[in-house]
Amino acid sequence: MSDVVQRLSAGDKAPDFSLLNQDGETKSLSDLLGTKTVLYFYPAAGSPGCTKEAADFQDALPQFEAKGYKIVGVSPDPVKRLKSFEDAHELTFALLSDENMDAHRAYGAYGEKSLYGRIYKGALRSTILIDEQGVVVDALYNVKATGHTNMLLKRIG
Repeated sequence: MSDVVQRLSAGDKAPDFSLLNQDGETKSLSDLLGTKTVLYFYPAAGSPGCTKEAADFQDALPQFEAKGYKIVGVSPDPVKRLKSFEDAHELTFALLSDENMDAHRAYGAYGEKSLYGRIYKGALRSTILIDEQGVVVDALYNVKATGHTNMLLKRIG
């Protein structure tokens, strides 16, 4: 599989996907149509940054819903780990398992990272805002785990 990843821009059609959620149910882009969606990609359920980000999204969920948005998280974690993550942090939004990283690549949320000086490829913390018709409204890459939800709420008005 090619590691050439194209980032998305406003106006692009959101790429289709078919992924299992934390309950083992298949979800695809068509399930998101009709509602504005915050599709956020994160590296690892249970890691400190990803836990903080998920908790922030959970806390801000009423504000996003008031603006007509649903929240959907995507990570390379297996379904079982996503279920444990959901239960441990009382999350009430969808978490999708992208173990082969196809959706990450399609959405531009995959690339080079550095950890303690070691360069490797993996999930890039990214957020894609999608409208009711499946069109990208905004694509944010290499976002910070902390303060991310407040920045998004300001962006969407």
